Amino acid sequence: MPTLRLALSQVNPSVGDLAGNADLVRSWTRQAADAGAQLVLFPEMMLTGYPVEDLVFRRSFVAASQAAVERLAADLAADGLGDLPVVVGYLDADGPPQVSGDAEPGRGARNAAALLHRGTVVARYFKHHLPNYGVFDEDRYFVSGDQLTVVRIGGVDVALTICEDLWQAGGPFAAARQAGVGLVVNINGSPYELNKDDIRLPLVRRRAAEAGAAIAYVNMIGGQDELVFEGDSMIVTADGELLTRAPQFVEHLLVHDVELPAATTAPGSRNVADGMRVAHHTLDVTPPAPSGPAVSGGLIEPVADEAEVWHALVLGLRDYVNKNRFASVVLGLSGGIDSAVVAALAVDALGPDRVVGVSLPSQHSSEHSREDAADLAKRTGLDYRVEPIQPMVDAFLANLSLSGIAVENLQARVRGVILMALSNQEGHLVLTTGNKSELAVGYSTLYGDSVGGFNPIKDVWKTLVWRLAKWRNADAARRGETAPIPENSIGKPPSAELSPGQLDSDSLPDYDVLDPILIGYVDGDLGRDGLVESGHDPAVVDKVLRLVDTAEYKRRQSAPGTKISMKAFGRDRRLPITNRWRENG
Repeated sequence: MPTLRLALSQVNPSVGDLAGNADLVRSWTRQAADAGAQLVLFPEMMLTGYPVEDLVFRRSFVAASQAAVERLAADLAADGLGDLPVVVGYLDADGPPQVSGDAEPGRGARNAAALLHRGTVVARYFKHHLPNYGVFDEDRYFVSGDQLTVVRIGGVDVALTICEDLWQAGGPFAAARQAGVGLVVNINGSPYELNKDDIRLPLVRRRAAEAGAAIAYVNMIGGQDELVFEGDSMIVTADGELLTRAPQFVEHLLVHDVELPAATTAPGSRNVADGMRVAHHTLDVTPPAPSGPAVSGGLIEPVADEAEVWHALVLGLRDYVNKNRFASVVLGLSGGIDSAVVAALAVDALGPDRVVGVSLPSQHSSEHSREDAADLAKRTGLDYRVEPIQPMVDAFLANLSLSGIAVENLQARVRGVILMALSNQEGHLVLTTGNKSELAVGYSTLYGDSVGGFNPIKDVWKTLVWRLAKWRNADAARRGETAPIPENSIGKPPSAELSPGQLDSDSLPDYDVLDPILIGYVDGDLGRDGLVESGHDPAVVDKVLRLVDTAEYKRRQSAPGTKISMKAFGRDRRLPITNRWRENG
């Protein structure tokens, strides 16, 4: 059986940076060549970054992508890498955008893969299955391909597929079986969700069985607005054996020797399955078969849930800050658990010299909260400042007649003004610190504690915030380092401290009760009856659902934040603000 040395390039592209992304391909291809690779794979939409959203409708951007893939092929040859086949994702089009008046049926923008060899694009593949659920809107942007591209490389027939093609039965993988290929390449921009790695391997095994072929699955890493990609690239044999698996949340070149069946069928285009045609190509020159000991990429076991989420949040925050070219971040440090976790995430993502934490005490701020904020700053080494807000609040109250909730909101808004002023003056990105539970029930002040350009824990339920804090401290202890989060911040009852003796439990159910209801309603789309049947108290359910439904306008104005769940607020969950439907008891 022939052996192909595959190199799966798990890299971090940036949306819109065609030149920078092409440079990544060139540098990682050089590393792959140095490792003796015979085929190099890069992620979905590698040249443009992913997702590009409405940039698809700009013909100038499409043309730039098309030119970039041709230029990249020539540059690889000029680098002395022309004989090494490279598969790279990019944006193509064979007709006007589907939204234009001159659109043609069956033509338009394409989510494409190109095989580059000897200075040219020798083969192209257009994604067949286009996802249109969750965060995906690919039916809005792309036209589905109906042709499976098969390339004979080193005596092995290799089929090209893209991301969602793997997630649905039929189509390319059924066609691959009929075409008798030995390897299916699947390039991905598959966003992270908690425990998605547990789903991915069984899925790859099912498609390997369907195709009767080995699968090389390569996924990007990095943050893009609310999405984060964790890699988890792998190679699986036709009978489902996991040969090698890459680590999560880091760039990595996964190099592995794979024995594959020799091609036996005569090349030729034909219809095979599910209405797909097969287009065959043969590379006349490829790198020689590897000699010496077989190369193994190794097997990296996925990490525990809390570690996985922490790494996802760190990567999402780091890339949002760096790719948008912010020098630093600033956040309010209350001494509570949410701001403590956000501060620890920011320090892990950027380093303490790029994080400013500001204590903003009022007359209701407890002494222990002030001490806890200062303790966290000492533990993490961030730039710590104290800006008392009471004189500013008093100035407002001297000119306005306010009471009750209006005074509570005023305090939050004064804090927001100070943080935004520091942002304007010193160039920091403001991080807001509200968790998903608070966002769900509207437990925040517009233009106050909701102020910020990015929210690292926007998709993290309150109960998970506590688990993350405990994990991060335990991880520090295991490594002999100082735990970043004060135990007082973890152990004390949560409070906004906007009025004397205030606790979250004054107006909300305990989070151990609240979060399961929210998870069922928000993530699971359960109605009132389903929640009550699950064992939740009907009166509590009615209260919680009323809070969630009436807070939609607040969520619509909230800052973006890294998605880590199956249904994040924003891209995933889209409900009308003006909406009279209620889950009435």
